[in-house]
Amino acid sequence: MKRRTTLTTAVGLCLGALALSVNAQTKWDLPTAYPPANYHTENIVQFAKDVDTATAGKLKITVHSNASLFKAPEIKRAVQSGQAQAGEILLANFANENPIYALDGVPFLATTYAESQKLYNVSKPAMEKLLAAQGMKVLFMVPWAPQGIYIKKEISAGADLKGVKWRAYSPATARIADLVGAQPVQIQQAELSAAMATGAVEAYMSSGSTGYDTKTYESIKNFYDTQAWIPKNAVLVNAKAFDALDAASKDAVLKAAAAAEARGWKTAQEKNEEYKKLLAERGMKIHKPSPKLEADMRQVGATMQADWLKLAGADGAAIVDAYKQK
Repeated sequence: MKRRTTLTTAVGLCLGALALSVNAQTKWDLPTAYPPANYHTENIVQFAKDVDTATAGKLKITVHSNASLFKAPEIKRAVQSGQAQAGEILLANFANENPIYALDGVPFLATTYAESQKLYNVSKPAMEKLLAAQGMKVLFMVPWAPQGIYIKKEISAGADLKGVKWRAYSPATARIADLVGAQPVQIQQAELSAAMATGAVEAYMSSGSTGYDTKTYESIKNFYDTQAWIPKNAVLVNAKAFDALDAASKDAVLKAAAAAEARGWKTAQEKNEEYKKLLAERGMKIHKPSPKLEADMRQVGATMQADWLKLAGADGAAIVDAYKQK
């Protein structure tokens, strides 16, 4: 009888320990709008693996790519409300909420990776304060390649964009359409290939990676390498979800995030030329903008910088002044 009691107790203790182990595991969902083969997504998947390893499986992060869990415009709200514990957003998509989000989408303010890094460093405190007020925390940010113009026809001036069906995926790209007289069409990246194939989109501004990921070369044959701006994606975490972690798990997440940011910036720069080469191999003509086209687009940029400063006020002016002085 005593032996049976001992055995029952031992089994009970083992089951209890197993239950505690299962209960101790935390699971996060991390939605992103980009396909699995995109370097941003690959970087996030590696981040999730690093967290899993560092926490010995205590924190499991499931990455949901290609807008499969939430569409691009829904991800920020999902993280803010706790529907998803973390998520990746393109900052410029949320310019209507606050002009700070639009800063890295202002044309010709920061056009090289060194300038983009500088702009990031001076604007990061304001960005973190803004997101903290919304119940979120920045884990890491990673840039895209410099933005150029994809268009069906060859162009030599800004006037050639008039009337073109222009993909507007953010307030900034919608404003560009307005300034050049194009027709803005709201299309998220997951739907872009179909929109180009049907003629709903004839032109848009984005990076080489977007052009490659969406097989733009199948419908559009010209890319003008204007290098207009370098937008960034931000991986955000719900503050309550992060605060609920134990100290060791928090440290693991922050270390993995720092590594992901460094890796992402390095990869972005390496991929920039690679994507243009891949596009050319698939029939895309890579054009250097004519002096007239470049001058016209820089005028668009000057107008948008003035617009941004009006909206951002003294706080925005302080950020830009700090950026230009460094």
